[in-house]
Amino acid sequence: MLIKMNEIKDSTILIVDDSPEVIGVLFNYLSNFDFKILIAQSGQDAIDIARGRKPDLILLDVIMPGMDGFETCKILKKDDATKDIPVLFLTGLTDTSDKIKGFEVGGLDYITKPFNQEEALARINTHISLKKFRENLSIANASKDKLFSIIAHDLRGPFGPIIGFCNILLSYYDKISDLERKDFINKIKISSEIVYKLLENLLEWVKIQRGIITFNPEVLNFHEIATEFISIFNHVALRKKITLTNEINETTKVFADLNMIKIVVQNLISNAIKFTREGGIVKISSQTKSNFEEINVSDNGIGISAKDLNNLFKIDVRQSKLGTAEEKGTGLGLILCKEFVEKNGGRIWVESEIDKGSIFKFTLPTA
Repeated sequence: MLIKMNEIKDSTILIVDDSPEVIGVLFNYLSNFDFKILIAQSGQDAIDIARGRKPDLILLDVIMPGMDGFETCKILKKDDATKDIPVLFLTGLTDTSDKIKGFEVGGLDYITKPFNQEEALARINTHISLKKFRENLSIANASKDKLFSIIAHDLRGPFGPIIGFCNILLSYYDKISDLERKDFINKIKISSEIVYKLLENLLEWVKIQRGIITFNPEVLNFHEIATEFISIFNHVALRKKITLTNEINETTKVFADLNMIKIVVQNLISNAIKFTREGGIVKISSQTKSNFEEINVSDNGIGISAKDLNNLFKIDVRQSKLGTAEEKGTGLGLILCKEFVEKNGGRIWVESEIDKGSIFKFTLPTA
């Protein structure tokens, strides 16, 4: 699991020092290597910035007025939002006891003033690389666990009704009515569709993990894409008496990969129908904002709790909730949506309120 140099160069470093001279030297030097630089001149400022911006590494002066570097580091390491950010102390102290204190409060390394620039850069690159490696390893483990979970539970589950109803039809075909036969066949069809949808998503997700998925952005008419999927899902919506509407302007165009965006739209419409009660409304709309198009897939369904909202797009959190008609899902579809939207230069998020509905929003570059 190698860390690419561009991953390190794109990293964000927070420099914390009460000396403008030290900040200036570090800023000018590190900027040459394409690091994104944040600056704080006190411990409290450093804590506030770290919580809000989540830098990849913090260079923290030890001796500062008010809250010193040791106390600042101790607070950062107690906070779940900042505890995993590596801290390197900037100090002129050479006493061994001071260095031990720094390690005790959670610091990983020291850069001694006056510092050698090449040595400082080497230490910074090392600790950012280690952080990226840990993050990649965590994602890989979560992906593996997700895959095993899907195979063990979600993929196996729908086969139960398929096999069960097939056995009933084979054993009692002549003893049951035409109405019962049609009911069993319909249930087999529904379970088969669940398996097929899951396999489609699973195969696309595996392609992403292996890095073999193709990316071919082009100019797309989004009104036509929305129309296509409303037509595809119309029969599903009719079963729940749900109205599907396309409010996207006929001239709305985006620049994106067609296959990826179709998977995004398919998953979002499917979810909206799943979590909308009988007689509800699902609509697709959009609005142009500067150089991107914001697409909204909204419903007036059951909504999502604040706790679940924070975990919707996380690979390491299992999210599986039954729909209003007991429809099943794995949460994998939303993870795919996030991957594909971000691959196309956009972002995705959701606004929701319990019993009032949800709006899934994502952006794409305009054509």
